[in-house]
Amino acid sequence: MMKIVTIPCLQDNFAYLLICEKTQHAAIVDPSEAIPVQKAVQQHGVRLTAILNTHHHWDHVNGNQVLKANFPELKIFGHESDRGRIPEQTEFLKNGDSVRFGEQSGTFLHNPGHTSGAVTYVFGKTAFTGDTLFAAGCGRLFEGTPAQMYDSLNLQIGGLPDETELYFGHEYTEANLRFALSVESGNAEIQNKLTAVTELRSSGKFSTPTTLAEERRTNPFMRCSSAEIHASVKSKEPGHNLSEKEIFRTLRELKNKF
Repeated sequence: MMKIVTIPCLQDNFAYLLICEKTQHAAIVDPSEAIPVQKAVQQHGVRLTAILNTHHHWDHVNGNQVLKANFPELKIFGHESDRGRIPEQTEFLKNGDSVRFGEQSGTFLHNPGHTSGAVTYVFGKTAFTGDTLFAAGCGRLFEGTPAQMYDSLNLQIGGLPDETELYFGHEYTEANLRFALSVESGNAEIQNKLTAVTELRSSGKFSTPTTLAEERRTNPFMRCSSAEIHASVKSKEPGHNLSEKEIFRTLRELKNKF
């Protein structure tokens, strides 16, 4: 069994402590800060043996060096293309590789779009998406194309089972849902989720995780075939060809300005 502890970091980041309950070995996903991670490790009495970085951006890797200094045996995972960009990286993931700590064994999806080396870590029906997929949203395109990001969300992450729980990198859910309503105002599922998340946040709770089934219903970047989204896009770009990947491109551009 694997236990997941959500650790808020910086202004709106999430790190996740993954605990192998059989061995009490643990991995940390995206430690943007070392101190909150070390406190959680001490609080739960576990042995930190791995860092799982979803991509190289500083707000996901900034704790690597301090943690490696304090836990010298740490294995630090990232995509092979992030060599030289993830501090202290020791494991360079390529297709077919597994991700292990304690008795937990997972896989990864290479998700270019936000960055060229972005990955999602998958353990059973749990996935850690970093800045590729957020609840009701997706990351900005810094190093990839809209077509790549469309595939990363809709084909790769979208190829997981509907019940998969998705743990994402930032608390952006309320803003993402408001954008989703702006392009699909008739979607009651989005409004219902916005109401629920607003209540959740006002009580000091996090909106992570979501599920893939929820995202299929409420995330505009996974709803590029929606007739209402097509109409919204057509109102902005009358000559739009309405292909799904072009819809995705337009939605990302609209979200950048929202």
